Amino acid sequence: MNKLFKQTEFYLAVVIVILSTVITILNPRFLTAENLFDLMKSFSVLGIMAVGVLFVLILGGTPDVSFTAIAQVVEYVVVIITLKWGGNIFYAFLIACALGALMGSFNGFMVHFFKVPTVIVTIATLNVYFGLLYVFSKGEVIFVVHPMFRNFASIKLGTLINPDGAAYGFTLTPLIWILVLILGWIILKYTSIGRNIYAVGGNEIAAERVGINIYRTKLFVFSFIGLLSGIAAVVHATIVQSAIPNIIVGQELNVIAAVFLGGASVFGGGGTIIGTFLGIMLFAIMNNGLTLLKISSYWYGVFVGTVIVISITTSAIQRFRQEKARIRIHVEEAEGEKA
Repeated sequence: MNKLFKQTEFYLAVVIVILSTVITILNPRFLTAENLFDLMKSFSVLGIMAVGVLFVLILGGTPDVSFTAIAQVVEYVVVIITLKWGGNIFYAFLIACALGALMGSFNGFMVHFFKVPTVIVTIATLNVYFGLLYVFSKGEVIFVVHPMFRNFASIKLGTLINPDGAAYGFTLTPLIWILVLILGWIILKYTSIGRNIYAVGGNEIAAERVGINIYRTKLFVFSFIGLLSGIAAVVHATIVQSAIPNIIVGQELNVIAAVFLGGASVFGGGGTIIGTFLGIMLFAIMNNGLTLLKISSYWYGVFVGTVIVISITTSAIQRFRQEKARIRIHVEEAEGEKA
């Protein structure tokens, strides 16, 4: 029980329950299957990208901020390719994953060989990717997409009818998010590359001394976040049924804040898939609650900023306590040897 009380996920779950209860009391429409399905669907894009952000934060603590630009470029490219040459949703995901992973791997190469902090490199590539998209697209919005995107979005795992007679259900969009969460959990918990990511994030020098290939680990992480950005891009296209050059870029702070809220350390080496999921869900509930209660959306921005400040402060306190505990252990060992 004491271990449970020390888990960030436990307190997040408690906050989610309390917040959901309050919103439901004020507006009973919140706790309905239709609203919850819509909530999961609308935040599935950020949720998918959040898994990749978690991997980067575990690796080193400093965030990748270019993943939204990667998703933006991939979405535009995939929509154009499928309009021009056709195809199916499987090929759309395949192209998106390949292009996203390639763009992400470039970040990994730059971070490793030039020894530049992740946030600096990715601020640069964010502007490069986003700038090139605007140069070649001239900011034009593609309002008509291939019919396969609409067909994919319309697939429901079971259909229900609301009081107004409209059909709704659990679509494939949030299912993809759930599958990505499961994939991320398996990689971090049951694979050697997952253990390597935690090891490099905890202490890169020590990890290298025990034989971990630092470059391969970093390349995997940045390729993985690029791949997930590609998946998120296709999912986003199925939701909005268009390709708008600037609709995804600008959401990176929301995703990063949610992952920090879920317990990822700003110093690296810490973070869980469950915490990331709960962090995104809390953001989704907050956003949805403000809408249902007709409260200004500016409060959502205040919430995001507050979360980042609290997360950084919490990580710093935890780091201070860990260092203090290590010093105390070393002192006790030294005194024991003298005795």
